[in-house]
Amino acid sequence: MNMNLEVEVAEKNKTTVLVLLTGEVDAYTAPKLKENLLPLTKKEGTLIEVNLENVSYMDSTGLGVFISALKSTKANNSQLKLMNLEDRILRLFEITGLDSIITIDSTVRGGN
Repeated sequence: MNMNLEVEVAEKNKTTVLVLLTGEVDAYTAPKLKENLLPLTKKEGTLIEVNLENVSYMDSTGLGVFISALKSTKANNSQLKLMNLEDRILRLFEITGLDSIITIDSTVRGGN
Protein backbone atom coordinates (compact mmCIF):
# COMPACT_ATOMS: atom_id res chain seq x y z
CA MET A 1 0.00 0.00 0.00
CA ASN A 2 1.48 3.33 -1.08
CA MET A 3 0.56 6.28 1.13
CA ASN A 4 2.55 8.70 -0.99
CA LEU A 5 0.79 12.02 -0.33
CA GLU A 6 1.84 15.00 1.76
CA VAL A 7 -0.74 17.61 2.67
CA GLU A 8 0.45 20.95 4.00
CA VAL A 9 -2.07 23.56 5.12
CA ALA A 10 -1.10 27.19 5.72
CA GLU A 11 -3.15 30.32 6.25
CA LYS A 12 -2.24 32.84 3.59
CA ASN A 13 -4.33 35.64 5.09
CA LYS A 14 -7.57 35.94 7.07
CA THR A 15 -9.73 34.51 4.31
CA THR A 16 -7.38 32.37 2.24
CA VAL A 17 -6.02 28.96 3.10
CA LEU A 18 -3.29 27.45 0.95
CA VAL A 19 -3.18 23.68 0.67
CA LEU A 20 0.00 22.26 -0.85
CA LEU A 21 -0.20 18.69 -2.07
CA THR A 22 2.81 16.56 -2.93
CA GLY A 23 2.67 13.03 -4.32
CA GLU A 24 -0.16 10.93 -5.69
CA VAL A 25 -3.89 11.21 -5.09
CA ASP A 26 -5.45 7.77 -5.44
CA ALA A 27 -7.67 5.30 -3.58
CA TYR A 28 -5.07 4.93 -0.82
CA THR A 29 -4.26 8.61 -0.28
CA ALA A 30 -7.63 10.26 -1.03
CA PRO A 31 -8.96 9.73 2.54
CA LYS A 32 -5.99 11.72 3.89
CA LEU A 33 -6.71 14.52 1.43
CA LYS A 34 -10.41 14.48 2.30
CA GLU A 35 -9.82 14.65 6.07
CA ASN A 36 -7.52 17.67 5.58
CA LEU A 37 -9.53 19.49 2.91
CA LEU A 38 -13.18 19.14 3.91
CA PRO A 39 -12.94 20.88 7.31
CA LEU A 40 -11.43 23.92 5.56
CA THR A 41 -14.46 24.22 3.26
CA LYS A 42 -16.79 24.56 6.24
CA LYS A 43 -15.45 28.00 7.21
CA GLU A 44 -17.75 30.59 5.66
CA GLY A 45 -16.11 33.20 3.45
CA THR A 46 -12.87 31.26 3.06
CA LEU A 47 -11.02 30.74 -0.21
CA ILE A 48 -9.20 27.41 -0.28
CA GLU A 49 -6.40 27.43 -2.85
CA VAL A 50 -5.13 23.93 -3.58
CA ASN A 51 -1.68 23.89 -5.17
CA LEU A 52 -1.32 20.73 -7.25
CA GLU A 53 2.11 21.62 -8.65
CA ASN A 54 3.76 18.59 -7.01
CA VAL A 55 0.98 16.08 -7.65
CA SER A 56 2.25 13.53 -10.14
CA TYR A 57 -0.83 11.31 -10.37
CA MET A 58 -4.55 11.50 -9.66
CA ASP A 59 -7.32 8.99 -10.24
CA SER A 60 -11.12 9.16 -10.00
CA THR A 61 -10.97 8.83 -6.22
CA GLY A 62 -9.06 12.10 -6.09
CA LEU A 63 -11.60 13.75 -8.37
CA GLY A 64 -14.30 12.56 -5.98
CA VAL A 65 -12.61 14.34 -3.08
CA PHE A 66 -12.64 17.61 -5.02
CA ILE A 67 -16.31 17.10 -5.91
CA SER A 68 -17.09 16.61 -2.20
CA ALA A 69 -15.06 19.71 -1.35
CA LEU A 70 -16.89 21.73 -4.02
CA LYS A 71 -20.30 20.66 -2.66
CA SER A 72 -19.17 21.61 0.84
CA THR A 73 -17.96 25.06 -0.29
CA LYS A 74 -21.33 25.73 -1.91
CA ALA A 75 -23.16 24.68 1.27
CA ASN A 76 -20.88 26.77 3.50
CA ASN A 77 -20.41 29.90 1.34
CA SER A 78 -16.70 29.32 0.83
CA GLN A 79 -14.68 28.89 -2.38
CA LEU A 80 -12.35 26.28 -3.86
CA LYS A 81 -9.63 27.04 -6.38
CA LEU A 82 -7.18 24.55 -7.89
CA MET A 83 -3.81 25.88 -9.02
CA ASN A 84 -0.71 24.75 -10.91
CA LEU A 85 -2.08 21.54 -12.39
CA GLU A 86 0.20 19.37 -14.46
CA ASP A 87 -1.24 19.06 -17.98
CA ARG A 88 -2.25 15.40 -17.65
CA ILE A 89 -4.07 16.10 -14.38
CA LEU A 90 -5.80 19.10 -15.95
CA ARG A 91 -6.94 16.78 -18.75
CA LEU A 92 -8.65 14.58 -16.14
CA PHE A 93 -10.72 17.57 -15.04
CA GLU A 94 -11.45 18.51 -18.66
CA ILE A 95 -12.47 14.99 -19.74
CA THR A 96 -14.88 14.70 -16.82
CA GLY A 97 -16.24 18.23 -17.29
CA LEU A 98 -15.15 19.23 -13.79
CA ASP A 99 -13.12 22.12 -15.20
CA SER A 100 -16.43 23.88 -15.91
CA ILE A 101 -17.64 23.70 -12.29
CA ILE A 102 -14.41 23.93 -10.28
CA THR A 103 -12.28 27.08 -10.50
CA ILE A 104 -8.94 26.10 -11.98
CA ASP A 105 -6.09 28.58 -12.31
CA SER A 106 -5.16 28.72 -15.97
CA THR A 107 -1.45 28.21 -15.33
CA VAL A 108 -0.66 24.75 -16.64
CA ARG A 109 2.48 22.87 -15.70
CA GLY A 110 4.31 20.66 -18.15
CA GLY A 111 4.41 16.94 -17.67
CA ASN A 112 6.43 14.06 -18.96
